[in-house]
Amino acid sequence: MGKSVGYHESLIERLKNPEYAAGFIEAILEEKDPEPNLLKAALQDVAEALGNEQQLAKLDRILSAEGSAEIYNLSLWLEELGLKLTVTVKSDENE
Repeated sequence: MGKSVGYHESLIERLKNPEYAAGFIEAILEEKDPEPNLLKAALQDVAEALGNEQQLAKLDRILSAEGSAEIYNLSLWLEELGLKLTVTVKSDENE
């Protein structure tokens, strides 16, 4: 029988794909009853998959205190205006 892969390890592997990572973050931002810790955990997972230790440390500074709640509040405010906060993959500047 093969070795099973844990959920976190599997998630990090999928998040190494920037398009998957963008969709993952966007889905979290679309939560109707958001939990600030959920966004922070999701962004930490993306940073682990795509970034490095410096990116994780920078994220911790950005999301300290009420940072996650403020991002959700921005998303909800935009929604009230008929707009939507989205995350997309950065296009290659050499194209």
